[in-house]
Amino acid sequence: MAAAGADLLVGGAGANRSRPAWRQAYRALQHGPARKRCERQDIVVRFPVEIQNFASEFSIMQKERHNADYDPDAAFFKSAVLASISDAEAAIQRFARAPLKDRRAFAVYVLLDLRPN
Repeated sequence: MAAAGADLLVGGAGANRSRPAWRQAYRALQHGPARKRCERQDIVVRFPVEIQNFASEFSIMQKERHNADYDPDAAFFKSAVLASISDAEAAIQRFARAPLKDRRAFAVYVLLDLRPN
């Protein structure tokens, strides 16, 4: 999500982009707040299904990563980990097929603070 957001907001590989700006956009992703945004169904449902699925998968993977990093009693089966990796890769591929304007809007939604109108 960090690289996709930076690519969408600053420019992808080969683009005439500022490397420091790309790095700043990449580093702007905060995993906890991003997960909470991905779980806001009142907003996420406004995006195409590819992005909705990506948001759901991001939330699931973020929780799993948190368990792996911070729960000393966490245990994982290799088959389950491989299935999770496959699910994440599929979600990323579907996300990449969503319309550019929707991917860009999602990056803005996840990376930038929400302000009341």
